[in-house]
Amino acid sequence: MSQTSGQEKTEQATPKRLRDSREKGQIARSRDLNSLILLLASSGGLLVFSESMLSGMVRQMYSGFMLSRDVLFDPAQLQYHLGRALADALLAFSPLLGVLFIAALLAPMALGGWSFSPKAIVPNWGKLNPAKGFGRMFSRRAPVEGLKAFAKFAVVAIASAILLNQRAGDIFMLGTEPLRNGLAHTAHIVGWSFIAVSSVLILIAAVDVPFQLWDNANKLKMTKQEIKDEQKQTDGSPETKSRIRAIQRQMAQQRMMEAIPDADVVVTNPTHYAVALRYDKEGSGAPTVVAKGADLIAAQIRKIAAANDVAIVEVPPLTRALYFNTDIGQEIPAGLYVAVAQVLAYIYQLKSMQTTGREVPALPVDLPVPDELLRDR
Repeated sequence: MSQTSGQEKTEQATPKRLRDSREKGQIARSRDLNSLILLLASSGGLLVFSESMLSGMVRQMYSGFMLSRDVLFDPAQLQYHLGRALADALLAFSPLLGVLFIAALLAPMALGGWSFSPKAIVPNWGKLNPAKGFGRMFSRRAPVEGLKAFAKFAVVAIASAILLNQRAGDIFMLGTEPLRNGLAHTAHIVGWSFIAVSSVLILIAAVDVPFQLWDNANKLKMTKQEIKDEQKQTDGSPETKSRIRAIQRQMAQQRMMEAIPDADVVVTNPTHYAVALRYDKEGSGAPTVVAKGADLIAAQIRKIAAANDVAIVEVPPLTRALYFNTDIGQEIPAGLYVAVAQVLAYIYQLKSMQTTGREVPALPVDLPVPDELLRDR
């Protein structure tokens, strides 16, 4: 904490920081955009479903005023009719309620997409701290929120005044219309008025959305030290990575040494390099490098080979070509097929003649190694 407290958060959030903040529910949200979508959905639903809702309201009024005296004085029947009236009212308004329910679910997804975070619903008692509350009142967001509230009030007030002035005649005429026509006219006026007032809030949302995106990105900014610490946590410290690489090298070297007793021949430089080769006579591939090394590792290869009666042949040019042009577990290059074949043929002859006691022929001096594979050192 002390290392980063004095640093400025100048770096953009890393992908990991963005993922972690999203898991915590810390994403950009615009209340003004949510309110705008809900108002537009409710006003649109009111216009579309006004006829069915008015029919339901009229039926409710007729059924409510046509109850007999016996029903009014019978608690059981009155309770039944009251429950039926509530069910009919809920059924009449269910299309509008369904639209509002869907809008309430989809509105938050308009900015930031879908995000469900169990961590966000865990009670945070720190938010009840009065000191933090006063701090938020005088934070940099407070003037912006106050300006937005005043702008919304002013915009809605001006739009409402204009609408009332334009609709004054229609509103005053509602009292002269029949009940059903008056209710339908009222729903029409209210629906279009909601749409008009809500549309004005587009101006507020158009300012609030970019601000919320900027503010969220600014809150997620990181210091250079935080980025370094995150990289250490993700990739591991240099000491740990170095230790892992050392263990991996040690394990690979151990496996390499365990494969030497199965080799057919070890070719040497004679002291600087050593390469162990194995050839599967029943297979269709070329000879394979099972071990190679320089200096101390080369000495260890020669020691293990001698202890396991693996032939050791001194062929410096071929050894250097194999060492610098092959990897462990890899077949030898095609350019070295002839040279390695001569070495293996010599080894097979050597083993055969040792059992019979005959004189062993000498290994050819000039093995064919292509110039592009030769190494002088």
